[in-house]
Amino acid sequence: MQTLNDLISIPALDRSQQSLFQAVVDGKAKPPQALGRIEELAVQLALIQKNATPQITQPELLVFAGDHGLTRSGVAAFPAAVTVSMVDTLLAGKASANAFAGVVGAMVSVVDAGVAADLSDRQDLIHAKIAMGTEDASVAPAMTREQAVEALLAGARITADAIRKGADLICLGEMGIGNSSPAALIISRLAPAPLETCVGPGAGHSPEGLAHKKAVLAKAAARSDATDPLEVLSQFGGYEIAMIAGAVLACAKAGVAVIIDGVICSAAALIALRLVPQAQDYCVFAHASVEPGHRVIMQALDAKPLLDLDLRLGEGTGALLAVPLIKAGCAIISEVASLQDVLDAAQ
Repeated sequence: MQTLNDLISIPALDRSQQSLFQAVVDGKAKPPQALGRIEELAVQLALIQKNATPQITQPELLVFAGDHGLTRSGVAAFPAAVTVSMVDTLLAGKASANAFAGVVGAMVSVVDAGVAADLSDRQDLIHAKIAMGTEDASVAPAMTREQAVEALLAGARITADAIRKGADLICLGEMGIGNSSPAALIISRLAPAPLETCVGPGAGHSPEGLAHKKAVLAKAAARSDATDPLEVLSQFGGYEIAMIAGAVLACAKAGVAVIIDGVICSAAALIALRLVPQAQDYCVFAHASVEPGHRVIMQALDAKPLLDLDLRLGEGTGALLAVPLIKAGCAIISEVASLQDVLDAAQ
């Protein structure tokens, strides 16, 4: 069985061939840097796959679901029971993520990380429940440190299994009513940044609801001064957030690119990257969420998302929309003629 030390022992990305791969891209039939960040993706994928002709043939979306005790303090605009309904909608293939996955040719797998309901009869669900939701982080730690590590390792194991079965690009998504609240607390501690700059409306709050949310999260933040990534996770996090962090590390360990969705997945990635900074070389941040905490994460990691479409749904929808851009990067380096060939043909 893999241990946490095994999971976080990830070497830095081998960049010994970066100049070679960059020269291949620069030598394609186009002006230098004319395709901007798509060219950067081409080189990144070549480095990750250790191959001058990288390919993506089997992208897979992993959606991790969990519930949060903080919802009992009224931080969410919807009741926690909606988590179960949305898990069922995802399993039925009727969620937005399913629709986008069909468009980009991605598989969808849904994981019960810690939904506060018995889902044992859902046959197409990956069963990895740590507990029936977390504790209310405004009055107690969300989970024990042991549960946090268990969830990290479970997320890594599930992701490694998907890769062993052929997934060559992992998209990460989440489902969990109220999970923008633990995300804000995590961002505040690990960016770090003032809490008020990390809290947004989530799935949709009135001004009064947002004010209440901020007050509850301030109470939670005052309860613990944790700054260590694992301690922050155990004090404030969610089981789906922990598993997503484990998934990021598993991708880096396996040498597979991972697309990070919006603010929740990015908060989970922040945990992973504070544990293992070199894992960022394997990450692609899909889109600029309208949640204010997402901008804080991007600044903290010196990262730039690919898309800016005013998205705030989650589920991995933004990650899926980035898949064609990843494939385009592969196509540039793998399929486009060299400039020299074009010039030779013109003579």
